[in-house]
Amino acid sequence: MKASELRQKTKNELGDLLLVLSRERFNLKMQKGTGQLSKPDQVKKVRRDVARIHTILNEMASA
Repeated sequence: MKASELRQKTKNELGDLLLVLSRERFNLKMQKGTGQLSKPDQVKKVRRDVARIHTILNEMASA
């Protein structure tokens, strides 16, 4: 997900997306722990998307 796409969303939409991605990250961590994870690169992508959302929320708060 690109930062430019995220900047077009409202704070509520970003919060909802953050909740969804956090749950997905948890599920991926559980799959990794049990050895069922088929795409290990997915963990990295979700983690970075969560960080992007946090960055944009902080930008909105300071602006």
